[in-house]
Amino acid sequence: MTHFNRLPLDPAILTNLDALGYTQMTPIQSQCLPQIMQGHDIIAQAKTGSGKTAAFGLGLLHRLIPRQFAVQALVVCPTRELADQVGKEIRSLARNIPNIKLVTLCGGTPIKPQYESLQHGSHIVVGTPGRLQKHLQEGTLKLDKLQVLVLDEADRMLDMGFYDDMVAILQHTPLKRQTLLFSATYPDTIRQLSAAFQHEPVEVRIESEHEISHIKQLFFEFQKGARTKTLLALLAEYRPETTLIFCNTRQQCQELVEDLKDKGLPAQTIHGDMEQKERDQVLIQFANRSCPILVATDVAARGLDIKDLDAVINFELTRDPEVHIHRIGRTGRAGKTGLALSLFMPSEANRVNMIETYQNSPVQYGRVKLLAEDETIKLKPTMVTLRIQGGRKDKLRPGDILGALTKETGIPAKQIGKIDVLNTVSFVAVERPVAKQSLKQLTEGKIKGRKFRIKRL
Repeated sequence: MTHFNRLPLDPAILTNLDALGYTQMTPIQSQCLPQIMQGHDIIAQAKTGSGKTAAFGLGLLHRLIPRQFAVQALVVCPTRELADQVGKEIRSLARNIPNIKLVTLCGGTPIKPQYESLQHGSHIVVGTPGRLQKHLQEGTLKLDKLQVLVLDEADRMLDMGFYDDMVAILQHTPLKRQTLLFSATYPDTIRQLSAAFQHEPVEVRIESEHEISHIKQLFFEFQKGARTKTLLALLAEYRPETTLIFCNTRQQCQELVEDLKDKGLPAQTIHGDMEQKERDQVLIQFANRSCPILVATDVAARGLDIKDLDAVINFELTRDPEVHIHRIGRTGRAGKTGLALSLFMPSEANRVNMIETYQNSPVQYGRVKLLAEDETIKLKPTMVTLRIQGGRKDKLRPGDILGALTKETGIPAKQIGKIDVLNTVSFVAVERPVAKQSLKQLTEGKIKGRKFRIKRL
């Protein structure tokens, strides 16, 4: 069964799926959806980009009673970025069903407007553990009518220390409910979580081996003390426009970013202690190609959905081969060819052997010439980001920013990249040759008839 029209979905949902271009189900959808619609609990291995959101989104919409204004479905996500992404996708899946209300409850945003939204009643809540807990403690969120609970990227929530929050949230839900658990990896803690909160779950595992067929994967051995030198040689050799570099610890991320900056390379990192607005800014610059290198741990990088990622570099190999496949699977998406480069010392050869066993094929080794001490790498980003001190609250839309830049300036629209409009701030990527002119235009001109503070990042 691969077509959505084979499922007993509401005709209005099927018409909408058609309009959205959803025809064939992805493997995770074809294996999960029939089971979800029959009311079974699910424990599924699925990663970002596999179509899992549509799988549980359609499943919970199928069970929804629009005339009953109570929270009937709750989706718990590890980060605000993922919660926003999930909320948007479910809204778009539900757009043909009248009067469906979805509320997003995340930390890092004011709580008062969330109270007001909940007072007007909602059918679906998508949120992060800490903020959901706060609403439950204050009695502003009631889950006594809950039908479906979704734990999305459950392994990452455990990595981030949210186990107690998840337990507390689950204690506010009815015993008779459907629980859908999605996880990219299957550590023992996930099995324990499932055993504690699910009833005879159906297990769905989508093998990830086939996903690495579009990826050129090479391993580079180096001698002690030459890890960073080998990385610099790889960046000089392959010159990827966007590179996600994995380290095993946050401290290692910080040290590597400082080393790269010392060499004149634009690099940034993300971690759990960053303020949300700072994290948003880094991710936006990486996604719009104005910051070519992002250094992160597995925990920080989970849930990132960066399209057209040129390369993944494993600065240090992970001890878990399943996590390795998950890391490199971020490049080479949507049928494109990706590049995955991994560094290892002779003492780490056993980790390479484990990867070979796990992927059931031998790895390829590469050679790279180390740079001379005085040699520099030119790795300039193609885009520059301008930050506008105004956003959705100021009624700004991407079209307003595009218009303000192209109108009367002669800057062609094709030289303007991604535009992100957040609540109180917006970001626009422009090609490097027109960056100065764009900054001048926005600083001296107006957007939607108003002046805004502009800064080049």
